[in-house]
Amino acid sequence: MKAFDFLLTKREEKPRSQGITMVLDKGLGLETAESLMDISGEYVDYLKFGWGTSIIHDEDIIKAKVEMYKAHNITPYTGGTLFELAFMNDKLDDFFKRARELGFPAIEISDGSINLSHEDKLDSIRKAKSEGFEVLSEVGKKDPNLDKELTLDERIELMRSELDAGSSLIIVEAREGGKNIGIFDASGNAKEDEIDYILDNIDGSKILWEAPNKDQQVFFILKLGNTVNLGNVSTDDITSLETLRQGLRGDTVGKII
Repeated sequence: MKAFDFLLTKREEKPRSQGITMVLDKGLGLETAESLMDISGEYVDYLKFGWGTSIIHDEDIIKAKVEMYKAHNITPYTGGTLFELAFMNDKLDDFFKRARELGFPAIEISDGSINLSHEDKLDSIRKAKSEGFEVLSEVGKKDPNLDKELTLDERIELMRSELDAGSSLIIVEAREGGKNIGIFDASGNAKEDEIDYILDNIDGSKILWEAPNKDQQVFFILKLGNTVNLGNVSTDDITSLETLRQGLRGDTVGKII
């Protein structure tokens, strides 16, 4: 029983189909990660091993962390940059094999840092699905100048085709900083008209909005409700985000329907 359970807002239990929270693990130690999940794991749905961090850590630690996250009913997955490194080095089959050996049930497929034809990206999504992985795919470039070259209609077409290829969720790129990229301006403010346009064309339940900053999280919760899917959440902000979702923090008190 929670300390003040009578003040809690009812939330869909895991595995959730909405109100998904994706957290970014930038290289936590096993004991630190386990302690964090003991207190906050019920509020986490996906756990991303950020970019190529899992390459430089001991395999036994990675395996142990993957199993620990799964024990908390969390889906751990490899970051998109790791896929990109495997693709550019012609090691995709080795990557899938190793990810399976390490226990990952899901992977992210992206093209944020490399030049990858969209057909190759779609083929990679299909290949990963055929290998038994859940796939989350990311749309957008990490270089703000390259990202700005993508029109909204092009983003929407990419999202549609990647969902059709088998992605379970489309991640909207915002990086770890959430500024001057994708749906956020240079100050980190959301471009609401662009978000509305995306939602007019894509099912919102299939979108995972990267929103690493509190003000961005507040924006999405007030705009779309506490069932909005949010990602790239810092491990330090898991509890903070859940209190925002449940209307337990000043920004959302009395504002959650």
